[in-house]
Amino acid sequence: MKKFITLLIFISSILFAEVRDLNIASFEKLKKNGIPVIDIRTPQEWRESGIIAGSHTIMFFGPDGRYDIEAFIGDLEKLGIRKNTPFILVCRSANRTRKLGNYLADELGYENVYHLTGGILNWKRHDKPLIPYKP
Repeated sequence: MKKFITLLIFISSILFAEVRDLNIASFEKLKKNGIPVIDIRTPQEWRESGIIAGSHTIMFFGPDGRYDIEAFIGDLEKLGIRKNTPFILVCRSANRTRKLGNYLADELGYENVYHLTGGILNWKRHDKPLIPYKP
């Protein structure tokens, strides 16, 4: 019975993959261990608030709300990110990263998608450092 329940949990986690929430401490630990951070905000947002040091800036949703999934996936692949590579998404408040992360996990089969809960706003609330964005 125990094996059946374990198997059921495993299958459920595959079938219902979703982006995983990270609090500040977990985010910092994964980042310190070399997990790439992808900031999906717009260049205007990057300039206004700055970015988390070491983040890769890859815009996903444009100011008009449209996106180009193929271009985004191509940019991830240029960084060496594949479907089994862990990576962390960051946006302003975590709304965009939750939607994108769930899409990447559910529809495209990415296995290790994380996002910073509360996004940059949460990062700033905890007085965490941001660096200027330089294109």
